[in-house]
Amino acid sequence: MIFDLEQKTTNEKYKLMAQTIIPRPIAWVVTEDDGVLNIAPFSYFMALSSTPATVMISVGHKSDATPKDTLFNIRKNKKCTICIVDEEHLEQMHFSSKELPKSLSEVEEFNIETTTVLEDFPPMVKGVPAAYFCDFNQEIDLGGGNTIPLILNVKNIYVKDEAITNPERLTIDFAPITRIGKSYARVGDGIEPPKIP
Repeated sequence: MIFDLEQKTTNEKYKLMAQTIIPRPIAWVVTEDDGVLNIAPFSYFMALSSTPATVMISVGHKSDATPKDTLFNIRKNKKCTICIVDEEHLEQMHFSSKELPKSLSEVEEFNIETTTVLEDFPPMVKGVPAAYFCDFNQEIDLGGGNTIPLILNVKNIYVKDEAITNPERLTIDFAPITRIGKSYARVGDGIEPPKIP
Protein backbone atom coordinates (compact mmCIF):
# COMPACT_ATOMS: atom_id res chain seq x y z
CA MET A 1 0.00 0.00 0.00
CA ILE A 2 1.26 3.45 -0.93
CA PHE A 3 0.39 6.36 1.34
CA ASP A 4 0.25 9.75 -0.35
CA LEU A 5 1.38 12.11 2.41
CA GLU A 6 -0.21 15.06 0.66
CA GLN A 7 -3.55 13.45 1.54
CA LYS A 8 -2.67 12.69 5.19
CA THR A 9 -3.11 14.74 8.35
CA THR A 10 -0.12 15.67 10.52
CA ASN A 11 -1.10 12.97 13.02
CA GLU A 12 -1.40 10.34 10.27
CA LYS A 13 2.02 11.25 8.88
CA TYR A 14 3.49 11.00 12.38
CA LYS A 15 1.94 7.56 12.91
CA LEU A 16 3.31 6.26 9.61
CA MET A 17 6.83 7.55 10.24
CA ALA A 18 7.00 6.76 13.95
CA GLN A 19 6.00 3.14 13.36
CA THR A 20 8.32 2.48 10.42
CA ILE A 21 11.50 4.35 11.40
CA ILE A 22 12.40 2.13 14.34
CA PRO A 23 13.87 2.06 16.83
CA ARG A 24 14.11 5.79 17.50
CA PRO A 25 16.56 6.94 20.18
CA ILE A 26 15.23 9.30 22.82
CA ALA A 27 16.84 12.64 23.59
CA TRP A 28 15.87 13.58 27.15
CA VAL A 29 16.71 17.26 26.89
CA VAL A 30 17.54 19.47 29.87
CA THR A 31 17.35 23.25 29.39
CA GLU A 32 17.17 26.13 31.81
CA ASP A 33 15.71 29.63 31.88
CA ASP A 34 15.42 32.07 34.78
CA GLY A 35 16.32 29.33 37.26
CA VAL A 36 13.63 26.91 36.05
CA LEU A 37 14.87 23.55 34.72
CA ASN A 38 12.92 22.01 31.86
CA ILE A 39 13.35 18.30 31.11
CA ALA A 40 11.52 16.86 28.11
CA PRO A 41 11.91 13.79 25.84
CA PHE A 42 12.09 13.88 22.04
CA SER A 43 12.20 10.80 19.81
CA TYR A 44 12.97 12.69 16.61
CA PHE A 45 16.67 12.68 17.47
CA MET A 46 19.78 11.56 15.64
CA ALA A 47 23.51 11.98 15.20
CA LEU A 48 24.45 14.02 12.13
CA SER A 49 28.24 14.04 12.14
CA SER A 50 31.21 13.16 14.33
CA THR A 51 33.45 15.88 12.80
CA PRO A 52 32.17 18.35 13.70
CA ALA A 53 30.25 16.49 16.41
CA THR A 54 26.63 17.41 15.81
CA VAL A 55 23.19 16.03 16.61
CA MET A 56 19.67 17.03 15.66
CA ILE A 57 16.44 17.15 17.64
CA SER A 58 13.07 18.17 16.27
CA VAL A 59 10.95 20.21 18.66
CA GLY A 60 7.31 21.07 18.17
CA HIS A 61 4.97 23.54 19.78
CA LYS A 62 2.60 23.38 22.72
CA SER A 63 -1.12 22.75 22.33
CA ASP A 64 -1.69 26.54 22.34
CA ALA A 65 0.77 26.90 19.38
CA THR A 66 3.48 28.60 21.46
CA PRO A 67 7.01 27.15 21.31
CA LYS A 68 7.72 24.27 23.69
CA ASP A 69 9.89 25.28 26.62
CA THR A 70 12.83 23.32 25.18
CA LEU A 71 12.69 25.32 21.95
CA PHE A 72 12.23 28.65 23.76
CA ASN A 73 15.11 27.95 26.15
CA ILE A 74 17.56 26.80 23.46
CA ARG A 75 16.72 29.81 21.30
CA LYS A 76 17.32 32.13 24.24
CA ASN A 77 20.26 30.53 26.06
CA LYS A 78 21.92 28.50 23.24
CA LYS A 79 22.64 25.50 25.52
CA CYS A 80 21.18 22.12 26.37
CA THR A 81 22.15 18.79 27.87
CA ILE A 82 20.84 15.65 26.18
CA CYS A 83 20.53 12.61 28.43
CA ILE A 84 20.33 9.08 27.07
CA VAL A 85 17.59 7.16 28.87
CA ASP A 86 17.95 3.72 30.45
CA GLU A 87 15.27 1.51 31.98
CA GLU A 88 15.85 2.93 35.47
CA HIS A 89 14.64 6.35 34.25
CA LEU A 90 11.87 5.18 31.91
CA GLU A 91 8.91 6.19 34.08
CA GLN A 92 10.27 9.65 34.89
CA MET A 93 11.16 10.23 31.24
CA HIS A 94 7.68 9.21 30.10
CA PHE A 95 5.98 11.41 32.71
CA SER A 96 8.17 14.36 31.71
CA SER A 97 6.51 14.42 28.29
CA LYS A 98 3.45 15.97 29.97
CA GLU A 99 2.91 19.59 29.00
CA LEU A 100 3.52 21.89 31.97
CA PRO A 101 3.40 25.68 32.35
CA LYS A 102 6.82 27.26 31.75
CA SER A 103 7.09 28.28 35.41
CA LEU A 104 6.91 24.65 36.59
CA SER A 105 9.87 22.29 36.47
CA GLU A 106 9.70 18.56 35.76
CA VAL A 107 12.38 18.21 38.45
CA GLU A 108 9.84 18.93 41.19
CA GLU A 109 6.74 17.61 39.44
CA PHE A 110 8.19 14.16 38.70
CA ASN A 111 10.97 13.91 41.31
CA ILE A 112 13.81 13.90 38.77
CA GLU A 113 17.22 14.21 40.41
CA THR A 114 19.85 16.17 38.51
CA THR A 115 23.56 16.79 38.92
CA THR A 116 25.76 19.57 37.58
CA VAL A 117 28.77 18.13 35.75
CA LEU A 118 29.86 21.13 33.67
CA GLU A 119 29.19 24.66 34.92
CA ASP A 120 28.59 26.08 31.42
CA PHE A 121 25.71 23.71 30.64
CA PRO A 122 22.39 22.72 32.22
CA PRO A 123 22.67 19.80 34.63
CA MET A 124 22.17 16.21 33.54
CA VAL A 125 19.73 13.71 35.00
CA LYS A 126 21.57 11.87 37.75
CA GLY A 127 22.44 8.27 36.97
CA VAL A 128 21.84 8.23 33.21
CA PRO A 129 24.38 6.15 31.24
CA ALA A 130 25.37 8.95 28.86
CA ALA A 131 24.81 12.65 28.23
CA TYR A 132 25.70 15.18 25.54
CA PHE A 133 26.51 18.79 26.42
CA CYS A 134 25.51 20.91 23.44
CA ASP A 135 25.63 24.43 22.02
CA PHE A 136 23.01 25.69 19.58
CA ASN A 137 24.16 25.71 15.95
CA GLN A 138 21.10 26.52 13.84
CA GLU A 139 17.42 25.95 13.12
CA ILE A 140 16.21 24.43 9.88
CA ASP A 141 13.18 25.95 8.17
CA LEU A 142 11.18 23.07 6.70
CA GLY A 143 8.85 25.44 4.89
CA GLY A 144 5.69 24.69 6.83
CA GLY A 145 4.35 22.96 9.89
CA ASN A 146 5.30 23.64 13.47
CA THR A 147 8.17 21.21 14.00
CA ILE A 148 11.57 22.88 14.22
CA PRO A 149 14.71 20.78 13.67
CA LEU A 150 17.60 22.12 15.77
CA ILE A 151 21.21 21.39 14.91
CA LEU A 152 23.36 21.21 18.04
CA ASN A 153 27.14 21.13 18.42
CA VAL A 154 28.26 18.47 20.89
CA LYS A 155 30.98 19.94 23.09
CA ASN A 156 31.36 17.23 25.72
CA ILE A 157 30.08 13.68 26.20
CA TYR A 158 29.59 12.03 29.58
CA VAL A 159 29.61 8.23 29.81
CA LYS A 160 29.00 6.43 33.09
CA ASP A 161 32.15 4.65 34.21
CA GLU A 162 30.34 1.31 34.48
CA ALA A 163 29.31 1.53 30.81
CA ILE A 164 32.90 1.77 29.56
CA THR A 165 33.99 -1.84 29.07
CA ASN A 166 37.34 -1.09 27.43
CA PRO A 167 38.73 2.40 28.12
CA GLU A 168 41.68 2.03 25.72
CA ARG A 169 39.43 1.20 22.75
CA LEU A 170 36.53 3.39 23.95
CA THR A 171 34.19 0.40 23.97
CA ILE A 172 30.87 1.33 25.58
CA ASP A 173 28.05 -1.05 26.49
CA PHE A 174 24.66 -0.14 27.98
CA ALA A 175 21.00 -0.71 27.16
CA PRO A 176 19.26 2.56 26.21
CA ILE A 177 15.49 2.89 25.89
CA THR A 178 14.09 3.62 22.42
CA ARG A 179 10.67 4.24 20.89
CA ILE A 180 9.07 1.63 18.66
CA GLY A 181 5.81 3.12 17.49
CA LYS A 182 3.95 4.01 20.70
CA SER A 183 5.91 1.51 22.78
CA TYR A 184 9.33 1.58 24.40
CA ALA A 185 12.03 -1.03 23.98
CA ARG A 186 15.37 -1.66 25.61
CA VAL A 187 18.30 -1.98 23.23
CA GLY A 188 20.76 -4.67 24.19
CA ASP A 189 20.46 -7.74 22.01
CA GLY A 190 23.00 -6.74 19.40
CA ILE A 191 23.65 -8.81 16.29
CA GLU A 192 27.25 -9.10 15.21
CA PRO A 193 27.80 -7.82 11.65
CA PRO A 194 28.82 -10.42 9.06
CA LYS A 195 32.42 -10.44 7.90
CA ILE A 196 32.95 -8.55 4.65
CA PRO A 197 34.81 -10.81 2.18
